[in-house]
Amino acid sequence: MESPQPQWEPTRDDVRNARITDYASWVEREYSVSVPEYHSLWRWSVEHLDDFWRSVWDYFEVRSATPVGEVLAQDRMPGAVWFPGVRLNYVDQVLRNERADRPAIVYSGETADEDVTMSWAELRRQVGALAATLRASGVGPGDRVVGYLPNIPETVVAFLATASLGAIWAACGQDYSAPAALDRLGQLEPSVLITADGYRFGGKGHDRRDSIAELRAGMPSLTTTVLVPRLGVDADPEGVVSWAEATAGEAPLEPVDVDFDHPLWVVFSSGTTGLPKGIVHGHGGVILEHLKSVALQMDIGPEDTFFWYTSPSWMMWNFQVAGLLVGATIVCYDGNPGYPDVDSLWALTARHRATVLGTSPGYVLACAKAGVVPRRDHDLSALRAVGITGSTLPASSSLWIAENVGVPVASITGGTDVVSAFIGGAPTVPVWPGELSTPFLGVALEAYDEGGVPIRGDVGELVITKPMPSMPIRFWNDPDGKRYHDAYFDDFPGVWRHGDWITITERGSVLMHGRSDSTLNRNGIRMGSADIYQAVERLPEITEALVIGAEQPDGGYWMPLFVVLADGAVLDGALEDRIKSTIREQASPRHVPDEIIAAPGVPHTRTGKKLEVPIKRMFQGADADRILDRSAIDAPELIDWYLQQKR
Repeated sequence: MESPQPQWEPTRDDVRNARITDYASWVEREYSVSVPEYHSLWRWSVEHLDDFWRSVWDYFEVRSATPVGEVLAQDRMPGAVWFPGVRLNYVDQVLRNERADRPAIVYSGETADEDVTMSWAELRRQVGALAATLRASGVGPGDRVVGYLPNIPETVVAFLATASLGAIWAACGQDYSAPAALDRLGQLEPSVLITADGYRFGGKGHDRRDSIAELRAGMPSLTTTVLVPRLGVDADPEGVVSWAEATAGEAPLEPVDVDFDHPLWVVFSSGTTGLPKGIVHGHGGVILEHLKSVALQMDIGPEDTFFWYTSPSWMMWNFQVAGLLVGATIVCYDGNPGYPDVDSLWALTARHRATVLGTSPGYVLACAKAGVVPRRDHDLSALRAVGITGSTLPASSSLWIAENVGVPVASITGGTDVVSAFIGGAPTVPVWPGELSTPFLGVALEAYDEGGVPIRGDVGELVITKPMPSMPIRFWNDPDGKRYHDAYFDDFPGVWRHGDWITITERGSVLMHGRSDSTLNRNGIRMGSADIYQAVERLPEITEALVIGAEQPDGGYWMPLFVVLADGAVLDGALEDRIKSTIREQASPRHVPDEIIAAPGVPHTRTGKKLEVPIKRMFQGADADRILDRSAIDAPELIDWYLQQKR
């Protein structure tokens, strides 16, 4: 594989000033090893797991009520046992960063007059007061508190108050319908619901009072409901405590010490093919993983402002809250990223002088097609990096960021499963267009062929061969661990199979090719859908695309490409020829579809992933209502249109 030219390379100053450089020097002194550059540090981190994770603990001076003894007591997957006997609390790690000269949280709505800042002192006060209210309602270790909330500071306060008591947090954004939220939160039999009367999106208020009533009726375990006023509507139903009342006054905040693997939160799988899986993570594993990822891989620290466009439904919300673990200011945004203008996220980034912005490939593509030039139109002088996740960032979009924003791209992939990333960037590693720069420290990444043999320079299964402390401690309602085992360890015993096709290059960077269970396979040649999207979605006539490869009952193979046309575009013979020639030139002749079909839209999960696998299964004859939860889809009405396209 010919090596492309990097679109960004770290300067000597970049390397010298990076936190990971200081950490590597510390490791060399403490462990008498030589790790002069990133890849040698990565190799040490995966070959000496005990030393590596102990070094993260010591370097960041993690607080605990008990001393650290053994690090990895049982080295196995599933069932790894980390830091036995250690007791701590996530909230302790946040509170030690309290300071007076910078805010803890900045909130923005769709208009500048909605901006609010929350100091560290006020964060502590509200968390302490709400924790006292929850305690008075009977909440203690292991109890569940759930949120049906937008991305606002109150959501962060609610999570921290819950975690401080050793209770378990889970949340959904208010764009989820009540049935979809119940499918998730109802599994937990929570005792407290914290919610808002509604949210704002696209210049409109969305009243959720009816959905709240449905949630309360569907969760008989509830003893308390706390309501945050957002829309200024009359919303004071019987038995509901106002946010102002729940957070009034002063109460000492004294986080409860819990075991290293005590549940911190439950995050949920997309739920497109059945009841969403509740994925449980522990306090200690999340602390270590997020300190490593946020401080070392993303170089975020106490002088940074961290802004990721996200929702409480998505693990990137949990990841952004980790900015507080390193003393950064985090930005909560409740609104449409493209309202009132397509470049609104860049305007917000400039207004808050964000140093790291996180967004999606779809938003970058929309800006590129709209001719937006953020570095010209906004003061982005504070911005150091743009983070990307949700799907693959095409090389063309990566180069667009370099030219029109002027900062390196930190494209990452991982998931709800580990509430972090497996692969991404580092401030001391180059960025290559369309590639993820490197495996994260402590992530024993490999690409396996069908026989479970590691390969380089060719497409293989993304696997993790050694445990990470943020791997799930269990799935909810999975007493024998079967669902957990079957989700990751069925194909390669003792090895985590994530379900993505990747190529690891000779540079150590990684190419993403899409989900392995939706892989295109023509005449035994495996291909990734991402390669087609990268080619097609840069065409101005195409807004979005979806490709499916479906085996047919007669032994044939049908590979249609569905395209969503831009306003004014027509799928005529000329455009079809242009699409095919673009795919042929930029991917390969094998990637050219059997048929190109104009579609009214592409359905996604609520976290933005295209529904490749469910639609493929529908085309292979599966009953849509058995394999899909329509309430977990952003545009469920599109499913019936796709059903009509079956051959």
